[in-house]
Order: sequence, then C-alpha cells, then structure tokens
Amino acid sequence: MSAINNNSTNPVTLDLYELIYISRITPSGLSGASTLNDIAEVSIKNNKADNMTGIICYGNGCFFQCIEGTEQVLTNLKNRLLTDNRHKDLKILEFSALTKRRFTGWSLRSIELEHWMNNDAKVKALMPFEPYNWSSDQHHQFLDILQGCYTGQEKTGDIDTQPVKYSALGLTLSRVVSEHQAFFLIQTVLGLAIVLTLLWVLLSDKF
Repeated sequence: MSAINNNSTNPVTLDLYELIYISRITPSGLSGASTLNDIAEVSIKNNKADNMTGIICYGNGCFFQCIEGTEQVLTNLKNRLLTDNRHKDLKILEFSALTKRRFTGWSLRSIELEHWMNNDAKVKALMPFEPYNWSSDQHHQFLDILQGCYTGQEKTGDIDTQPVKYSALGLTLSRVVSEHQAFFLIQTVLGLAIVLTLLWVLLSDKF
C-alpha cells in the first residue's frame, strides 16, 4: 500500500476501500455483559495495526459500521465478521474504492447514549434506529451524520476510542423497558391479581 501525504491529518491512500455493513446482535452477544467493550478494545488494537479507520454504531439491537482500509485488509475483516457469533444477518451495503478517508481514527458509538441524537432533526427523521428498513440514501445520510459528529469531536480531541464500559444487554433491555412501561405495568398488575386470586382460592378451601 502506498500513500500520498498531501494532508497530514488525512493522507490519500492509493489502495483505499470502504466497507459498510449492518447486522443484528445475537443472544450470544446480548448475554455477554462486555460485548461492546470487547469490540472496542479488540478493534482499537487490530485496526491500528492494519491501518483501518472508521466508526461503528450500536442501537436497537443493530450494528451499523463503516470501516476503511486496503481491499485485502477489508476482505479479511469481512471473512472474520461472517464467523462472529455475536451478530447475525450481516448485510453488506457497500464495498468500494475511496479517494480519501472519512475518519482518521476509530470510534464506537451507541445511539442509546448519544444526547445529540435528541436535538438533531435529521437523526430524529431516521429514528427508531432500524437500518434494515432504510433506503440506500438513508444509509448514506446516517453515515454523513456520524462523520459530522466524529469530525466535531475530533476538533476538540474528544474521540471515544477508549473502552466504553457498558453492556449491550443492559442497553437493549433498558430501551425495551422504557418504550413499553405501560405494558409491563399492566402485566405486573395482572400477575399480582392472579397470584392473589389463587391464594384466596387455596385459603378459602381450607376454611
């Protein structure tokens, strides 16, 4: 691989490709309390060694990732992703040549924890986070939003390349609970009513 360093912060690489994909987290991935932390730690190490850059976003049980590197490196990564039991239904959205990197480092984001998501009209238009239902234009629109957020944080030196210390299972469950509070409340009340009714029947038979 060769590069033309016409920009020290974002060199133009001759053999540069972009891999964009989506996938769904599996029960195995959910059951691992540190799934997202493990992804962050391993990716930071491997991506730096292979000169890969990009971003991965997790939310609503889905992953959205854009990764940049040489064609061979990305092909090897794609083959590893296909055998990773932490996700399923992997769908390649794009695997094409680039003239310039979108990202100069690597970042993992969770839309569950992003406060900026609540204030961005473009993001709201794409919520709830269901990338499998998006059109090609919407995939690119979301990637542009992520790139803009990354670039803004890069200027302040606040890129989250460190392990993020949260649980995929906890995030997913908390989201489900928050969206269905009324349902769970009703089910809880009905459950208690059934238990009390059974106790009343059992006790009444004894008297």
